[in-house]
Amino acid sequence: MTWKLQAITGEFTGQEINIDRDMLVGRHQDADLLLQAAEISRRHAALLLKDQLLWVQDLNSSNGTFVNDIRIEQEQQLHEGDIVQFASFKFSVFAPAQEITDLPEIEAEPVNTAPSQDLSDQGMPSLTERATEIEVSRDGMPQNISIPKPAPIPEGIDIKAQQPQAPVSFDEPVSRVAEEKEQQKNASVGLITIIILVILALLAWLFFK
Repeated sequence: MTWKLQAITGEFTGQEINIDRDMLVGRHQDADLLLQAAEISRRHAALLLKDQLLWVQDLNSSNGTFVNDIRIEQEQQLHEGDIVQFASFKFSVFAPAQEITDLPEIEAEPVNTAPSQDLSDQGMPSLTERATEIEVSRDGMPQNISIPKPAPIPEGIDIKAQQPQAPVSFDEPVSRVAEEKEQQKNASVGLITIIILVILALLAWLFFK
């Protein structure tokens, strides 16, 4: 379980620093986190580990130490996602990953199975009784099994006789040509009748004139 700082500004951008002990921040050669810049004091700040918690303390630096853009005057506890700043150098804080503890084992309770009910309780013979009633040959085939006979056919009924089929009548279609001839014939008779009536009318007119 180690705290980490990740640089988000300056020439160290993207680099990670593991905080596994108390560390000095500054531009002095003995500093654990060495920041070579004029704005950084020789002994700028200290990172402290207390009961696996990370704290930061400003050591009377000239340009200050900040947590989330707020300048601190005394020790300040750091949390996951905080931004700690030394002068203009900013770092993101990453807390240690939580270890997953072993889950307690769950004992499976035995399942109580109900005893099988004898079929004889339901009015049926038990398997033992049925086994003793049927004789089995050497090859395992049952013997002396009675097969029920089919119901008798009533007298006077011939199952082979076939019912007579009623003849199906088809109406002969009337020819289209025959209909047209019949219509022409009727038209001719009507025309002749009209001509005869006209002739008779002319004769009567001449006779009585």
